[in-house]
Amino acid sequence: MTAYTARALTPTVLEELRTRDDAGRATSAFTDREGGAPLRCCLRRSAPGERLALVSYAPLRRWAAETGTDPGAYDEQGPVFIHAGECPGPAATGALPFSNAHRTVRRYSADGRILGGRLVEDGSGFEPAFAEAFADPAVALVHVRAVEYGCFLYEVRRPR
Repeated sequence: MTAYTARALTPTVLEELRTRDDAGRATSAFTDREGGAPLRCCLRRSAPGERLALVSYAPLRRWAAETGTDPGAYDEQGPVFIHAGECPGPAATGALPFSNAHRTVRRYSADGRILGGRLVEDGSGFEPAFAEAFADPAVALVHVRAVEYGCFLYEVRRPR
């Protein structure tokens, strides 16, 4: 069985987003009073009292810039929660985060085009969905997204 890894936002991206988000807005921090926000920097839920920021993030645009691709019309941006300050990054548990609800696994080609997707109804469905996606040689990466809001949760790239 192939191990698929959820990719958190990198420290460099976080540093940029803590100043200005991908929509060009200045970032403002707040104290999370309730907890439970899905953090894209460490791939866990926030705890009450943590300092967070809700920023606009363009995942495909960032990937396209890294790979020299033009995302075209698929260059979308949406809200993500991050720590407002330093973050230790994800814990090395090997478990896929945010897998306790319906999720969409959206496939993208090397030229940044959507190649389809699959609904995953529980945590056990991710491995088959990733295996199916990466069985297609045209698939370069997948985004895992929340069904209820469509928000980007994390990226998984083709295993090496």
